Amino acid sequence: MKNRDKIKPSVSKDKENSQRIRLNKFISNSGICSRREADMFISIGNVTVNGKVVTEMGYKVKPDDDVRFDGARINPEQKAYVLLNKPKGFATTTSEGKGRTVMDLVAKATSSKIRPIGRLGRNSLGLILFTNDEKLHAKFTNSKHGVARLFQVTLDSPLQFEHLKQIQEGFKHKGKLIRVEAISYVEGAKKNEIGIKIKNTGNTLLRTIFTHFNYEIEKIDCVSIGPLTKKDLPRGHWKHLSAQELSLMMML
Repeated sequence: MKNRDKIKPSVSKDKENSQRIRLNKFISNSGICSRREADMFISIGNVTVNGKVVTEMGYKVKPDDDVRFDGARINPEQKAYVLLNKPKGFATTTSEGKGRTVMDLVAKATSSKIRPIGRLGRNSLGLILFTNDEKLHAKFTNSKHGVARLFQVTLDSPLQFEHLKQIQEGFKHKGKLIRVEAISYVEGAKKNEIGIKIKNTGNTLLRTIFTHFNYEIEKIDCVSIGPLTKKDLPRGHWKHLSAQELSLMMML
């Protein structure tokens, strides 16, 4: 028994060592550049591992190490882009019980560690994009550019035209200027159905806007994300982005 106990640490260490890969390969697998180019970037100090600059050639890292290139975390996994048409009753989080989050709905989509971009409330509907591509995440969170999302919002009463104009032009709420990309009545529907386009990644802004004018939101449905729509994507289903869709997203 004593001999077996002595062997365990070395076996564990051997396993850990076998999981380590050269830093230049880690970077190359992430799709940023070739191994040779990675060596150059490492040598000039562009790469950090767990918060420390690494310039050593041949340095090895573990799969879960925090490797950053020019400050942005990189991942050697295959890039995945999954679009979900979210139904009611699922939270946009990974911290709740099984069967209650959007992660359960896309669990079989890919083995890559994807996460949702932005949030939809538990009772909100519509499109959510998942990816492990940090560059695409950064596009959505860019305060100046961002990616516009179009929502169809149903209110408890018709939206007065004067309120619609104020939202179009921008208004102040608690001292902060609130602006949207566009807003209009939904064609052919009642005046309590509104189309509104924003670049904010959550839907809290929608509730802030309409609460400011004393309306209650009865329904929120994200109908498009940039060029992505719900066409041929039934509620509760997901799909991988096509090459054309991905190209359009990257061009934004």
